[in-house]
Amino acid sequence: MSLSRFYSPFPELDNLFDELARARAAAPVEETKLHLLKPRMNLHEDVEGNLVTATFELPGLSKDKVNIDVHNNHLTISGEVAESSELSQGGYKIKERRSGKFSRTLQLPEGTQADTIKASMEGGVLTVAFPRSSPGQEPQRITIN
Repeated sequence: MSLSRFYSPFPELDNLFDELARARAAAPVEETKLHLLKPRMNLHEDVEGNLVTATFELPGLSKDKVNIDVHNNHLTISGEVAESSELSQGGYKIKERRSGKFSRTLQLPEGTQADTIKASMEGGVLTVAFPRSSPGQEPQRITIN
């Protein structure tokens, strides 16, 4: 007689809710919101084309509500998702949409110049592309004398 094992998500969900409860108790509300509002990202590396492309899910946002900053070889995507003021009075039965500030930071390859970074936004998806490496970063072979 063999017993079939079925996957149950409930223990993992319980752990997730426990972690969120601990995080909210330990951190101020604003810090917790910042942690939860981290846009989802895909990162693709094209070695042959020497290009890295990062795509971020930012549904419902227009490009004027998104900031892209480069500082100390770090690319930061930030902005704020605002809830409609007429709906913010309460009375929610279910509230799954989040509002608040968001931020996501990526380490850029050493020597990446800000003018080589290209960004576009379409359909709630932000696409940022930058060189994988600069010509000065390519490995150099040293001959032994």
